[in-house]
Amino acid sequence: MISRSALRASQAARPSAMLARRGFHSTPARFESPYHYPEGPYSNIPFNPKTKYFAVRYWGTMAFFFSLPFDIAVWQTYKNV
Repeated sequence: MISRSALRASQAARPSAMLARRGFHSTPARFESPYHYPEGPYSNIPFNPKTKYFAVRYWGTMAFFFSLPFDIAVWQTYKNV
């Protein structure tokens, strides 16, 4: 059986082994990096859902893109008449 002091001494001789055993949760976020983006709710979407007319713009966009194939089909039908 290896005592704790002997285990610590063997790990002190190999600092890379100690870094490899370190858990991800113990590593803090590095905010000095230019590639770190803000975290939290609503930070990973390219629009702001808290604006006044967001629902109108959202449903207007959905209605436009839903009706687009049907409108194209009607236009193609009447174009060949």
